[in-house]
Amino acid sequence: MTDDHPDRTQQLHHHLEATGELPIDREANRWLGEAEAIAADVATSDLDRETVHERVTKIQKLLSEVDGTGSEDGDEHLEAARASCEAILEDG
Repeated sequence: MTDDHPDRTQQLHHHLEATGELPIDREANRWLGEAEAIAADVATSDLDRETVHERVTKIQKLLSEVDGTGSEDGDEHLEAARASCEAILEDG
């Protein structure tokens, strides 16, 4: 992993956690809540590269189920979380 990997996983978790504090679409909230739980584990645990990759791939799949949150701020966090997933997966 690169040195900035923990920062990226923390950013991913931050963006997903932030969506939980917003009034967003109920169905989107379900997907985002599950993704946030996995992201919390990734951000706070000492996981090997393969496990991080598997879990971030799962998060990415969950996020692909969300077309929008019904909130402008929520959509911004969603897009930032998607970008964080891409960066983490490209990294390794």
